[in-house]
Amino acid sequence: MSSEARLYTFSQESKDHLRKFRLGTSRANDPQAVIYLVDKNTLEIKQDDDKTVYNNLQDIADDLPDHSPRFVLLSYPLTLPSGRMSVPYVLLYYLPVTCNATLRMLYSSSVELMRNTAEVGKVIEIESAEELEDLPKKLGAE
Repeated sequence: MSSEARLYTFSQESKDHLRKFRLGTSRANDPQAVIYLVDKNTLEIKQDDDKTVYNNLQDIADDLPDHSPRFVLLSYPLTLPSGRMSVPYVLLYYLPVTCNATLRMLYSSSVELMRNTAEVGKVIEIESAEELEDLPKKLGAE
């Protein structure tokens, strides 16, 4: 067992939600995203308190805090240059440059556990909410 798995935890409810979200978004026609955070007191990785499922990138950008990291699970349907439809399931690792060193370490040491538990295919690190505008290009859309 890795040291991250002993340090950070997921409640069974969070694990169930991660699985349900992953399976439920694989055939979605619209982008779907949820925001997760690390509780710095309990070291539990859990969904943000408002439990919102986002359907566009601008709403996600509006809700990301300016000085605190977050994990965003994103299922983003797109058309590849070949014309084929694809629905990549990725983890956005939001790490603003203005966050303090303690939070930076807290999130950086839990990103692999989040990646593995959420079963995402790719991790994309972003430093500002504005970078969400370029996300379709990073995912390979036309």
